Amino acid sequence: MKYNRNVYQALTMITQFGINMLVPIFLCSFAGMFLDRKFGTSFWMILLFFVGTLAGFTNVFRFAKRIYETPAVTRRRSTTTVHGSEEGGTADSRQRLTDDQDTQKRGEL
Repeated sequence: MKYNRNVYQALTMITQFGINMLVPIFLCSFAGMFLDRKFGTSFWMILLFFVGTLAGFTNVFRFAKRIYETPAVTRRRSTTTVHGSEEGGTADSRQRLTDDQDTQKRGEL
């Protein structure tokens, strides 16, 4: 069975969200545990855990913002060719039509 390419792209994005969130938390937590053992303190792990959490949320926010700002045409090439072949016309006119539709959906017109 041949799966839709969008499913794999969605799974990839979900995985990237998880990695972008968890890696800074784990790195900062382990660094905090190391510093606590080295200096005999008990606050570095907690402090660096929150720093890692803040860094993870920042990474996820930047990643989501980048996904939102990329044009839908580049994310959905397969659907553009299907709709464009039904309408006829040149590739430029199909591109302009798709861009206009995406702009209208976002409420910019």
